[in-house]
Amino acid sequence: MGNSHAHAHGHRRHRNAANNPGPPPFIYGNPSHQVPTSTTSTSTSTMETLPFPFPVPYSHVDSSLRALAAQAEGFGRFAIGGLHGPLYHVTTLADDGPGSLREGCRKKEPLWIVFQVSGTIHLSSYLSVSSFKTIDGRGQRIKLTGKGLRLKECEHVIVCNLEFEGGRGPDVDGIQIKPKSQHIWIDRCSLRDYDDGLIDITRESTDITISRCHFAQHDKTMLIGADPTHVGDRCIRVTIHHCFFDGTRQRHPRVRFGKVHLYNNYTRNWGIYAVCASVESQVYSQCNIYEAGQKKVAFKYYTEKAADKEVALSGCIRSEGDIFVTGTQAGLLAESAETGIFHPSEYYPTWTIAPPTDALKHHVQHCTGWQCVPRPADQKLDLN
Repeated sequence: MGNSHAHAHGHRRHRNAANNPGPPPFIYGNPSHQVPTSTTSTSTSTMETLPFPFPVPYSHVDSSLRALAAQAEGFGRFAIGGLHGPLYHVTTLADDGPGSLREGCRKKEPLWIVFQVSGTIHLSSYLSVSSFKTIDGRGQRIKLTGKGLRLKECEHVIVCNLEFEGGRGPDVDGIQIKPKSQHIWIDRCSLRDYDDGLIDITRESTDITISRCHFAQHDKTMLIGADPTHVGDRCIRVTIHHCFFDGTRQRHPRVRFGKVHLYNNYTRNWGIYAVCASVESQVYSQCNIYEAGQKKVAFKYYTEKAADKEVALSGCIRSEGDIFVTGTQAGLLAESAETGIFHPSEYYPTWTIAPPTDALKHHVQHCTGWQCVPRPADQKLDLN
């Protein structure tokens, strides 16, 4: 379906919205940075109501190819990918060689990678992505199988509109982000059926946004923070929004040490839990829909001992505006609701958010994952 029903966006440059027709976006964040809803100064964020059609973030970006750059919301909002590099055209489904995706990803210069072909690329080994790359699947249908992407010690990477399915082997993830990678945006990808995780973010990787992705047919969906010995993962910051966790079993996500902002996601029919907070983690869950199947408890807490501490701890979850349907039990710990947890407005001024309604559920079900959208023209951007 793509985002043809979207008429608003919530990028941090929303101050220019007056130049665009249609209603304003939902803006949530520090009131000094948003459309005012009151003349009274307040330290509490506010939320505006919009009529249908349903608003989505950055809905304007499919009009020009490189308009995608730096349009992420949340912690990964500064990711520019290959904005300043030439186009690289993938002309073959081969795993390697001239015109292959692997050849483009290994090049050191910035590149905006697009596809001239559709089909399945079978990866015989992890495909390492170097810094300042955009892998842009719009206009074609590309599925990666066998292994996955590895974002290792890189920065400014955007991955958009791809499918990941059938990764095989020990420790094989769909997208593995480690170590020390930053300014990463994963957008509109479909991920399912890997032998390990679908997305793993570990080993001091930070400032990452996962948006509008569809996760299905999987067990350990998303791990954030490696294990209790990797105390450097205290730096991790991740935003996950408008994603559909569709019957996946657990880890939506599981978090150690890091700060994670979840908003406007739809998580249904999990097998163990929806979200897990482990050692020292901070999870801010906002306006999400949690719909249980047989397992009713959404939030779990696992206690672990950090390598440099004497006492074992779990993490904290704050739930704000979430709904828990079909008999779902939140599972919140009373003491975790008010203590030791960040607020997203400490790190970014605005983000696009809607109430957790049936309209949101419908949108997330139909407008996440790979989308049949044309590749926009590569128009020259005004970078001033």
